[in-house]
Amino acid sequence: MYLFIAKNLPICYPRAVFLFYLCSNFVCVADHRFYKEMKLPGGDYREAPRIRRVVQWIFLLITLWTGWRFVRFVHFLQQGGAEVSRPPGVEAFLPISSLMSLKYWVLTGDFNDIHPAGLVLFLAFLLMAWLIKKSFCSWVCPVGLLSEYLWRWGEKIFGKNFTLPAWLDWPLRSLKYLLLLFFAWGIFVGMNAADLKEFLYGDYNRVADIKMMLFFAHISAFSAGVILLLMVLSVFIKNFWCRYLCPYGALLGFFSMFSPAKITRNPDTCTDCMMCTEACPASIRVHQKLRVATDECTACLTCTSVCPEPDTLMLSLSKKKRKPLSARAVAWIILGIFVLFSVVARLTGHWHNSIPVQEYKYRIHEINDPKYEHTGSSKRDARSSKGVRNSSGHS
Repeated sequence: MYLFIAKNLPICYPRAVFLFYLCSNFVCVADHRFYKEMKLPGGDYREAPRIRRVVQWIFLLITLWTGWRFVRFVHFLQQGGAEVSRPPGVEAFLPISSLMSLKYWVLTGDFNDIHPAGLVLFLAFLLMAWLIKKSFCSWVCPVGLLSEYLWRWGEKIFGKNFTLPAWLDWPLRSLKYLLLLFFAWGIFVGMNAADLKEFLYGDYNRVADIKMMLFFAHISAFSAGVILLLMVLSVFIKNFWCRYLCPYGALLGFFSMFSPAKITRNPDTCTDCMMCTEACPASIRVHQKLRVATDECTACLTCTSVCPEPDTLMLSLSKKKRKPLSARAVAWIILGIFVLFSVVARLTGHWHNSIPVQEYKYRIHEINDPKYEHTGSSKRDARSSKGVRNSSGHS
């Protein structure tokens, strides 16, 4: 009966939400019985790791499905055959373009129609960070999921993960903020509305998603080596890329500092067992804090799931009232934001871009032209883009 209903839901995202509901119910019933038999304090937080894993896999499957469709779309542009529609969700992998679109929208009121889904998803992820800390990193991001599997694999092989000393950890953690500052300064200080329009509607940005795919399809030995090195480092050091180098995570971390939801500790019932600190993937000293306000917290709820004392550690919206936000609630909020933004964008015409297929076909065959490099965005490019749209009859 459940599978019949899921199969007949109209679009992919509600199906994902329904399957999450089904899977989480099975998981929660099993966990509840286990902890009842063991006579351990449990509740919803004991189920948090499994609930989070279900959500992570839902987003991973959506990502793989989007990627597969996009590869087929590019193959269609190159080889012809039966027409394949372009999946707008691929624009989630263009955060710099989305950040430019955000500033351009604020300055001009023009919601950029070259990569509109990118801006929609970017806003959704910022909202997640503001509401529930850096939850995108531990609940949504496929790179975060891969990193987590890598360090857990390393933990099983070596019996532990390695922690860098504070004198090295702090400078390395600043790298992602320096990268964020570099991009933010270039966009918010170095570019006015005219510069943003020139880039957003220029030749390079119009095919940025295709360029990204071709980069990985024909990756150089150096780039592959760098990615492999980051993966190896993630085996030994928890979330190496996320902790030290990801500027997207740094941006979300900044917004998460204003989040009303924070891990909250009740000092009256806390026994200082330090299990929360030992379990924290971000190496936060949870047992020493009343409210975890750091930008490194991803609301993964790992610390709450291992706390042996009931009503001691929770994700709470208030320091005083200590009303816990359950793991299921976090999951539903994240999925709800994602579905809401996607559906509203579809209904308002801000999901699919305005580039016609004929223009894509024209550009794919000259994709190696210098004007499609990063430095090729110029007034000449913007004029040529207009010419291509006019010649395709879809201006």
